[in-house]
Amino acid sequence: MWVLPLVGYLGLAVGFGFLTLAIASGLYYLSELVEEHTVFAKRLLMRLIYAVIAIQVLLCLVDGFPITISLLSIFSHVVYLGNMRRFPVVKLDDPLFLLSCVLVLVNHYAWFRHFSNPPYAAQRGRYDQASLPSFTEIASYFGLCVWLVPFALFVSLSASDNVLPTMGSEEPSTIPGGAEGKNRRQGIAKVIIDTIREGIAKVGSVAGWWRRDRDLF
Repeated sequence: MWVLPLVGYLGLAVGFGFLTLAIASGLYYLSELVEEHTVFAKRLLMRLIYAVIAIQVLLCLVDGFPITISLLSIFSHVVYLGNMRRFPVVKLDDPLFLLSCVLVLVNHYAWFRHFSNPPYAAQRGRYDQASLPSFTEIASYFGLCVWLVPFALFVSLSASDNVLPTMGSEEPSTIPGGAEGKNRRQGIAKVIIDTIREGIAKVGSVAGWWRRDRDLF
């Protein structure tokens, strides 16, 4: 068979494209919600961090998770909590923010090494070789206890402070429930998506795929 495999590859590419657009749209929408409900988002994120720390302590005490990596995970979430002091504004050169970015990678690598070595996990933990965690349990742990808080912070934090409009700038936007004369904060996720979209639009206009004054979406 020659045609069916090609159809399969084409369907895979189209599905991946739709999945990417769905994720980007979801990030954009979540960023909009955080901009409109900053106080509620901050309260929710802080409670989420406390909940993850409590789950980590329970996993260490009840299920015998390794103490060293558990302490690393708890310390990481304490650092994430420190980013809430100026929420939703973030400075990319803030040492605490940079430390958070490093801890995300270190935390993921440490737990990946732990779960990818079943004999070690079985010897040091309270579960035996026959009751090792399943793929669903491992994926759920990574999603809830490793990546959920950093992902939520990434979507929620703003890229810059409010600034006054200057000469030659656009008209000041009106913030619902706020005052005129200040540009609206934009979430990091929204800034990245807008930058990618504008880059694709410029490439398309140079290549002649569409007119320069026509929006991509």
